Amino acid sequence: MFHIEKISSFDLPGLQPYATMRRPAEQERQGIFVAEGTKVVQRLLASRYTVVSVVLPEKWLDDFRPLLEARTEPITVYLAEKKLLESLTGFSMFQGVLAVGKIPPPVSLDDFFSKEAKPLLLVAVDALTNAENLGALVRNCVAFGVQALVVGETCSSPFLRRAVRNSMGTIFQLPVIELAKLGLRHRFKTKPHAIRLTLAECLQELRVRGVRCIAAHPHTDKKLLSQADFAGDCCLVFGSEGDGLSPAVLAACDEAVAIPMPLTVDSLNVGAAAAVFLYEAARQRKKL
Repeated sequence: MFHIEKISSFDLPGLQPYATMRRPAEQERQGIFVAEGTKVVQRLLASRYTVVSVVLPEKWLDDFRPLLEARTEPITVYLAEKKLLESLTGFSMFQGVLAVGKIPPPVSLDDFFSKEAKPLLLVAVDALTNAENLGALVRNCVAFGVQALVVGETCSSPFLRRAVRNSMGTIFQLPVIELAKLGLRHRFKTKPHAIRLTLAECLQELRVRGVRCIAAHPHTDKKLLSQADFAGDCCLVFGSEGDGLSPAVLAACDEAVAIPMPLTVDSLNVGAAAAVFLYEAARQRKKL
């Protein structure tokens, strides 16, 4: 169910998340995120995520009406002139469609292992702070059948506006295990009294549960991508844009695997590297 309000400014309290889009930490503390763009907002409305409000030009209302009418929670739909919406983003090509959704509770390892079919395919990220790269990686995960994303304690949130936008809304299809937010929701085999796990400790936990952890590590002299085995339960681990995997995370993996490339190229962008690794994993699992 939804109701409509026409607006000429962003002074209403319910519009605060849109007026503070450039302060993502504040939104994360409130447990909300902003979805931006026609396709992303459509995918949010078609998902199981809770939607708080939508802002759009009046010309878009009829296109969005079927999705809005299918929702059961109360949603405020704000109708605004496109120029007002462009003032939020600072550029004129903005499509003029925004929405606020609620960040879902983090998935725990117990939740994941109790529901997912084998063989398991996970992706973990270490110290990945660029929101656009994280969003691109999420999109690749969904494209190649990853069942969950493990976000290390030093990573940006995949629910930042730019990450959601670059994922093209595929984040709404991917279970996310955010280690920094798990709190007491999980009982670990390796650390039964732990409140939180670091990513290195989480990988050790996965290995105890029979999941092979494979590090994407450029120029390793041990194994190339074509020699790796992705057929069983595995977690592919990707590092930050500048420094790659931390020594602790790399040491916690079963093995390091490299994409063959000339020594004159340091590495691929993490989104590109993830696409190459995940394509090979899907090929071995005969999903392509």
